[in-house]
Formats: sequence, structure tokens, C-alpha cells
Amino acid sequence: MKKIPADASFIKVKCGDCSNGQVIFVKAASKVLCLACGSTLANPTGGKAEIKGEFVGVVE
Repeated sequence: MKKIPADASFIKVKCGDCSNGQVIFVKAASKVLCLACGSTLANPTGGKAEIKGEFVGVVE
């Protein structure tokens, strides 16, 4: 599993259920759902979000 860099703001995450790729904010303040199937990609924690999908890479 790839580690998310500390200076990243936006990352691309692949949904574990439907393999849809989606760009999300690392410090999401609300639950992030997959736009294709509706499964949870990230949960807020008060800091960096807990990523449920597969981290693909950093978006510049």
C-alpha cells in the first residue's frame, strides 16, 4: 500500500467496489462517497481523512 505524502492536498482514490477513480481532498470534513456506486471512500477524523479506497496518487 502506498503512503500518502504529508504535503499532499488532493489525492486520487480508487473505489474498492467498482474501481472508479475519484479525486478527493485529504482533509475532508464530511464523508466522501463514490460518485459511481455510492460506497464510502473517506471518513472525516478531524485532521486527515481515513481513506477507505485505494490510494492511487497525488493530484498536483
